[in-house]
Amino acid sequence: MGKCYPKVSEECQKAVVKCKRKLRGLIAEKHCAPIVLRLAWHAAGTYDVKTKTGGPFGTIRHPQELAHEANNGLDIAVRILEPIKEKFPILAYADFYQLAGVVAVEITGGPEIPFHPGRPDKTDPPPEGRLPEATKGDVFGRMGLCDKDIVALSGGHTLGRCHKERSGFEGAWTSNPLIFCGGKEGLIQLPTDKALLEDPIFRPLVEKYAADEDAFFDDYAEAHLKLSELGVSYYVPFHPKQ
Repeated sequence: MGKCYPKVSEECQKAVVKCKRKLRGLIAEKHCAPIVLRLAWHAAGTYDVKTKTGGPFGTIRHPQELAHEANNGLDIAVRILEPIKEKFPILAYADFYQLAGVVAVEITGGPEIPFHPGRPDKTDPPPEGRLPEATKGDVFGRMGLCDKDIVALSGGHTLGRCHKERSGFEGAWTSNPLIFCGGKEGLIQLPTDKALLEDPIFRPLVEKYAADEDAFFDDYAEAHLKLSELGVSYYVPFHPKQ
């Protein structure tokens, strides 16, 4: 099954291109790719497939959602990005934060991720407690993600480091936390990381990605795109002719 995306206005298309260029400059200058990617992930990761609530609709900019424990420190990312958002009022915050996440991956050496504008901004934040935590990973299923998506997205943690005041853990996964790569060097290992290695379904995928960066990049891009569009209904599914 594929997806059919609607056309957006030429003005919006141009805004996306210009905004992406501005984001590249800012994220490179501020060395803030990890926290920007975390913002995009957390903005989308509240989706609940059963209730069709939460998801990447810009609500994370509101103080109520930023105050959720799992979002500690993300007010910094919102503040850093706001001057660029002000230059592109045609773009919804929902689109803007997901575009920023795409740029954060690309400029740190990660894969190119497709981006489709059209997410609407919503005003009501989801309830607290929906985001993945370092001590448990069972919430990914609530989002409707598959095993491959879970492992691939977990591999994205190579970009960045843990901060004790935000997550309760301290340290980086690799010697260069500003480079997006597939293999972790084991400098820090969270309970969720250990769970991936101990799980008979997840472990083969972890080993596959550690040995084949191209495979990891392909699957990560697919999983990231899926995460960034959870609950978004601006496209309609279609079944190609057999």
